[in-house]
Order: sequence, then C-alpha cells, then structure tokens
Amino acid sequence: MAFGRYPEIALADARERRDDARKLLAKGTDPMVERKAEKTAFIVATEHTFEKIAERWLEHWKGNKSARHAATTRNRLRGNVYPILGTRPIAEIEPMELVKLATGIEARGASDMAKRILQIVGMIFRYAVAHGHSKRNPAAEIRPSDILKPTTKTNMARIEAKDLPALLRAIEVYEGRQLTRLAMKLMALTFVRTSELIGASWEEFDIEARRWSIPAVRMKMKTPHIVPLADQAIEVLELLRTISGDEKLVFPGEQDQKKPMSNMTILKALERMGYKGRMTGHGFRGLASTILHEHGYNHDHIELQLAHAPRNEVSAAYNHALYLEPRARMMQEWADFLDRTRQGGKVIMIQRSA
Repeated sequence: MAFGRYPEIALADARERRDDARKLLAKGTDPMVERKAEKTAFIVATEHTFEKIAERWLEHWKGNKSARHAATTRNRLRGNVYPILGTRPIAEIEPMELVKLATGIEARGASDMAKRILQIVGMIFRYAVAHGHSKRNPAAEIRPSDILKPTTKTNMARIEAKDLPALLRAIEVYEGRQLTRLAMKLMALTFVRTSELIGASWEEFDIEARRWSIPAVRMKMKTPHIVPLADQAIEVLELLRTISGDEKLVFPGEQDQKKPMSNMTILKALERMGYKGRMTGHGFRGLASTILHEHGYNHDHIELQLAHAPRNEVSAAYNHALYLEPRARMMQEWADFLDRTRQGGKVIMIQRSA
C-alpha cells in the first residue's frame, strides 16, 4: 500500500499512515477497500452535482421545446438556483434546502418565480432518480402552498412581458404633453420609482459621467442611489433640457413650474393610452426585474438597481455605488433591448455582452 512519494511525504508521516492502516486491518477492515470507497465517493460527489445533473436534464428536456423557452429555463436556473445549490451533490440535497431556496426568492418579491423554480427543480430530481443519480426527489415532499404565502392582487398593476412592444409603441406616439411622454420613456429606461423620477433636479445628473445620483432624502430607503445612464436615457435627457430650459426641476408641473409634476400624471397618461387597470408607473420596475432575472442577470445587481438592497448588509455609503460597472452594462443592454422590442414588435432576447 503506497502512502505517497518521498520527499513530498515525510518518513514520519508515512509511518503514521502505515500505523493507521494497520489499525483498520486489526478491526477487520481492508484499508485499500476503504481508500477506493473514499475515492469513488469523491468522484460521484464532484460529477453528480446539482448543476451538472441539471444541465444534463436540460439537454434531454429541451428536445421539443422552443429555443426561447429552453434559454429562459436555463437562465432561471443560473440566476436563482446554481449560486445556492449548484455545487451540492444532488443525492445529498434535503427538502429544507429547497424550502430555503424558494422562500429566499419569495422574499425579494418574486412569488411566481419561486413556484416556477420549485417545479423546475422537481423535474430535475425526477430525472436524477430515473438515471440513478439520486434515491429521492426532495421537491416531491414540498407543496408550494405549504411554504409560500398566497399571492394577492395589488394596485401596482403591470402588463405581461408579451404586451411590452405595444406599450413602448404607444408611448412613442403619445399625443399628450411632451414632458409626460418623455417621463414615461425615462421611467422605462431607468425603472426608478415614480416619486424619484418626478422629483429629479438637473443638479443630480452628470451627463459626462453618465450617472444620475439620487440623494438619500429622496429615496424610499433613505440611502443614496446611483442610476447608470444608457445612451438612450441621455438622449431623452437632452430632449427634456430643451423643454424645461432653465428650470431647476427636470419635470416641472404644468401649472406651477417650481413644483414637480403630479405623481398621478404618468398613471393618467397610461389610462388615456388604454392601460387603465393594466399598467402603472411602478409596473415598469416589476417588468424590468422579471425580464432581467429571466435573462440570467445577477440578482444582486438587479436588486441594487431597484434600490431594494437590504440596508443591514452593507453601509449606505458603500452600497449605493456597489457593482457600478456591471450595472452600467446591464442598463445599456436593457435600453438596447427596449429599442429592439419596440422596433421589432415582439419581445426578443436581450443581447448580453461577453
């Protein structure tokens, strides 16, 4: 029985390993069989991780599915499951790990996504059981209703992603006040809250640095927030500058230009466009979150851009500027996606940079 190569293994270490092997023999255990079992277990653990089995399932499952459906499913796994369970041996995953996974997704306001993830994970485990990679399907031991809160409709209505092209085209030809049309365009491009948009002042924008810095006093979470500006957002701001002129506010009110436009302006504009009860200003945030998550963007980057980041994890001074470079790429790719979706008349895949 070899214990290693000298001088990598010192003589004293070799003697100690020899003595351990003799103790196993004295107990009736063959140390060579024990070593082979450990090696086999290691190989199984590394080859049969959740991510590797999930990718095999994807290749098998996508046979009769559309390329878009398959890509969406893979992105959901990459964005929601792999960072948590990807490296775990699939045969060792317990039901409580899936409970923690689903409730974590629900906690970020994505209850529907949590249910879909449990369904996908259940299919992966069925595949694993059928091919001898796991002896059980822990997802089958959980019902979404046992762990996820019942969802209720709120007044934050929003359209489905499939209806986005029509909305973008309706905004483009909106016949109301030009300032209102541009406000809707900028909201779609930045997905900030309505109050954060209408209260914007020109001093918050650094066009050269391509940033919009919203002070803490105007933020819901009372922490400063940076919005990277895509080319299309800068173009909208240049048009707004010609309208608001020397006013301090980017969106001055129609009656009193020293005050911002009403927080009902965008909602009423959407209603006049035929979206009453179907879309709100806040709906742009939900749409962006859903579509970006389904395209596999980093959850932390999306949450930071939505200003949802938990305040107790990092200091406000650090948090608001976190991940600026990948967030800037994400915002430009989002803006390009909106352009192509409007022009093509249908929702297409976001073209991500390498």
